[in-house]
Amino acid sequence: MDKPGRRFFAVGDIHGDVANLARIPGISRADGVIVTGDLTIRGDQSEGKRVIEAVRAVNPAVYAQIGNMDRQEIDDWLTAEEINIHRRVVELAPGLGLMGIGWSTPTPFGTPSEISEAGLSRWIDETHALAGSYSDLVVVVHTPPYGTATDRLPSGGHVGSPAVRAFLERVQPLLCVTGHIHESRAVDLVGTTTVINPGPLAAGGYVRIDVGRDLPHGVEAALAVI
Repeated sequence: MDKPGRRFFAVGDIHGDVANLARIPGISRADGVIVTGDLTIRGDQSEGKRVIEAVRAVNPAVYAQIGNMDRQEIDDWLTAEEINIHRRVVELAPGLGLMGIGWSTPTPFGTPSEISEAGLSRWIDETHALAGSYSDLVVVVHTPPYGTATDRLPSGGHVGSPAVRAFLERVQPLLCVTGHIHESRAVDLVGTTTVINPGPLAAGGYVRIDVGRDLPHGVEAALAVI
């Protein structure tokens, strides 16, 4: 399907630190900015709004979802602003959908927005059912897939989601952008799906996503660091 050339940037694990947004080359000219989760540190609506307004100041086209550190009232505000992608599928380009899943599976820290592995699996299936009209997908899921370079702690242990990995293995979307595990800035593959965790924005990581008919498979993504 013919997809006009477009460029998006994805950032995550912002945790209230927005200083690097304006330093991302070309962000103001992009077709949109995707926020993968963790806008705040256990923040409320006012803190989440401050972060999103900082993103809008560099680019008004925003697609966002909460991570495990963000409270439900931020999710509600994102919905009211019509920019929420959590448990939704929206169009990035003709034939290309953006599917979002926020929150995270349980952590040792009792953060505000956590769901069981079974619950996350259910959300993934329910959200994917909304994507039937799209021939290709970019998936943005805050919790990384289990057993990849994107979910590895410094100890070497993997703490990602088996449900996310199983979904990627089964569906093979073009791209999965994730986060949550700050120490795992990395690019990996699950089958043919490219998986990218850019790490926290404060450390300079972001993802550049190019969409166009002359690119392999229509989408080209790269991990970059300011």
